[in-house]
This record gives sequence, C-alpha cells and structure tokens, in this order.
Amino acid sequence: MDIRSSYYDNYNALLLLKELSDRITYRIIISTIESAKTTYQISEENKLPLSSTYKKIQKLYDTGLISIEKINIDSKGKKVLFYRSRIKSLEFNLNQKGLLLQFNRK
Repeated sequence: MDIRSSYYDNYNALLLLKELSDRITYRIIISTIESAKTTYQISEENKLPLSSTYKKIQKLYDTGLISIEKINIDSKGKKVLFYRSRIKSLEFNLNQKGLLLQFNRK
C-alpha cells in the first residue's frame, strides 16, 4: 500500500473529482475495493446497466483507478477479466495552491 499526494491544476482535479462522484463510477470503485469482480458481477450486484458498466470500467482502467487482478478462461474459451479498485481511500484538500488529492492505494 502506498499513499500518493498530488497537486493538480484546478481543471484536471475537478474533472477527476467529477468522474469519481458519478453514480456508476462510485459504485464500481466501492464494489471492487475489497475483492476483484467481473464486469457482470459488478453490474448485477449494483443493478447497473451492463453496457454502462463496461464503458466506465474501460475509462477507469485507462486512468489507472482500477486494475485487472486476474484473468480466467470460461468454459467457452473466452477471457473473463476480474477488476479491482486501486484506490482504498481518497482525500482532498482545497487551498491557495489548488486541490491536493491524496490517494491511499493498494
């Protein structure tokens, strides 16, 4: 586990906070903090549309907020990806320098 503190310019910090406050993003992050799950499991557990869940997971993966913990092969030979949040907690502080985002990562 490591803690990373970063000052972002106001625009990028606000974009990141906005993304994390999105209902679907929030549920994906919370759902995968303790254990890795498939897109289908996340969608079913949180009663989220599967297509929206896929899109958000890809965006979160691209930004490094979630990672692929393991890959299984199902009975049909298809890859099944298990995603896990890389964020354990997030704190932010607003001051004269801008927004300080502190991630407690796994």
